[in-house]
Amino acid sequence: MHWHHLTDLMSREVASGIVSSSIFRLLVAAILGGLIGLEREFKHRAAGLRTNMFICFGAAMFTLLSQRLAGIPSDAARIAAQIIPGIGFIGAGSILHTRGLTTGLTSAATLFVVASVGMAAGGGLYLTAIFATALVLLGLFILGHLEETFNVKLLITSYEVTGGSVDEITHEVNRILEAHHRMMQNISTGDTGMHVRLQFDVEGCSREQRQLLNQLKASTVLQSAVSLGRVERE
Repeated sequence: MHWHHLTDLMSREVASGIVSSSIFRLLVAAILGGLIGLEREFKHRAAGLRTNMFICFGAAMFTLLSQRLAGIPSDAARIAAQIIPGIGFIGAGSILHTRGLTTGLTSAATLFVVASVGMAAGGGLYLTAIFATALVLLGLFILGHLEETFNVKLLITSYEVTGGSVDEITHEVNRILEAHHRMMQNISTGDTGMHVRLQFDVEGCSREQRQLLNQLKASTVLQSAVSLGRVERE
């Protein structure tokens, strides 16, 4: 009896076009969220493809449910409004305080905007959702590139140098950093028996980091110098 009732309800939904409209809206939300998530994934952010896609899809789903299940329009707005504090909680989790700097602010802001894209798609505002997605991608790609090109973005770069002794290496690195008015952070050392390895972090813009690496490589005191990667102030 219950099974027949369920199939009857599903048949009525399909006939009224509700299902096809809902599926299309959810599909649009998943695609738009995935596009933004791809950019985050390419930059190796913790909130990458799946996170952004699911948040956009979930926001669209909640928007649809608030429209379909609410008895009166005011209830629909109240249900959809609960998406905002939920996304704020997730965004706060993506902000990290490590290595003396705060990271993840851009990722948290992106999640907030992705949720709004999902709400727009769930509400049937396709042009608004597409425009917002394009604007977000433009900001992430173009503005991020300009910040790095014009050396306005600070980042933490990790280096590893090798030499005869810790004192000798430390003195040489500090001599090079003196010209840049920078200091070593998160220093760690290791003795391999053949040489001493020193790893450390330095804060600075892209131009300063390139200059520093070249100077470390050119040093006659250091046996080798390599860059191990960087953490951007996002």
